[in-house]
Amino acid sequence: MTSRRNFIKKAAMGTAALTVGGVLPGFSAKSYSNIVGANDKIRVGAIGVNSRGMALATNFAKQQGCEITRICDVDSRAIAKCITSIEKAASYKPKGEKDLRKMVESKDVDAVIVATPDHWHAPAALYALKAGKEVYLEKPCSYAPAEGEILIQAAAKYGRVLQMGNQRRSWPNVQEGIKALKEGIIGNVHFGKAWYTNNRPSIGIGKEVAVPEWLDWDLWQGPAPRVAFKDNFVHYNWHWFWRWGTGEALNNGTHMIDILRWGMDVDYPTMVNSAGGRYFHKDDWETPDTQVINIEFGKSKSMTWEGRSCNGRSIEGSTVGCMFYGDKGSMLITGSDGYKIFGLDDKVIKEQTSKIAIDPRNLMNPAERLDAYHIQNFFDGIRKSAALNSDITSGHKSTLLMQLGNISQRVGRSLDIDPLNGRIQQDSIAMKLWNRDYEQGWEMKL
Repeated sequence: MTSRRNFIKKAAMGTAALTVGGVLPGFSAKSYSNIVGANDKIRVGAIGVNSRGMALATNFAKQQGCEITRICDVDSRAIAKCITSIEKAASYKPKGEKDLRKMVESKDVDAVIVATPDHWHAPAALYALKAGKEVYLEKPCSYAPAEGEILIQAAAKYGRVLQMGNQRRSWPNVQEGIKALKEGIIGNVHFGKAWYTNNRPSIGIGKEVAVPEWLDWDLWQGPAPRVAFKDNFVHYNWHWFWRWGTGEALNNGTHMIDILRWGMDVDYPTMVNSAGGRYFHKDDWETPDTQVINIEFGKSKSMTWEGRSCNGRSIEGSTVGCMFYGDKGSMLITGSDGYKIFGLDDKVIKEQTSKIAIDPRNLMNPAERLDAYHIQNFFDGIRKSAALNSDITSGHKSTLLMQLGNISQRVGRSLDIDPLNGRIQQDSIAMKLWNRDYEQGWEMKL
């Protein structure tokens, strides 16, 4: 795998040299580019393709120099559907595989996309890293903080590229806005607010039923302790069960809290607390449908995240977004690729918008064309050793802010945090949630 990776880099370098020095004698530019393109091609396997994963796999397939060679899912219907989508997008047919542990060992895979349920994110990424694969890992990068720490160590140990899929880090206008922010366009930023709202329906009371013939329930559970199958677990509702999901805080909150952390130049907090609950329906939903997480960074900066899963009233005219508050004005970044700057008199100083339409409530593919920038950054990390817009260390820090909020919510009190490493101080009960319970034999090991 190391030789294959070096080959891809050398092929990319050869393409750059060709641009400067011309084609070899006897080859047309077109024929030579076809040869280099084949050598430079990154072969990708997609893991977890029922919804978001299928959108990502299809987007990857549309990128020049990429071939989706393997599709992996525990749902046989999802495999078939995704293969069809790839065939339509790229005119070739990838192979299907049920067990990701087998897929990551495939010789025709250089990199993998991980878009599984949250409880599988870090273990799947670790399997891939240990197999010598590069990894594009959807947010959150981990189910529990300890897993994020392991991934940081694993990326360094195995020398692989590991990018988290908080795609707004690569959106051009968002990058422009953050650059202006850091250059002081609204002065010293001391407070940030992020939010997400929706009108999600009840998931009802589940009944134990036979596992559908199209689903490998044991493999779907994977590293999580086993329970009997119920008819309201799969596919999307797992987000709202603590056994597998991390609630709205990490489902959608991670994106915008990451932008706040990026723009405010902060790493680990000093205090986190959370208030909220399951207020709107009497059903099996366990995580909060209404939640406010407050985060302090010493005495100089703080931020907050508000999540309302069952009341879609917008904030600042958007269902998802964040606002930076400085001593000279404010900056708004919503779910679109743009920003708006206000003076202290609340008048708009500047507005940058994108012509690319985005639907932040689309569960599968809200921003395909913009997400391609993040995919290309991942490819550049592989081919050119380019800096990642969201490496695993950065991704872990943003994920951790929301994980600490959930831990505070579950233990019912504020948490004092060590600003040097993000760990909870003097609270042994809360620290029990730093890691998670695993099904025996499925523990993460470097």
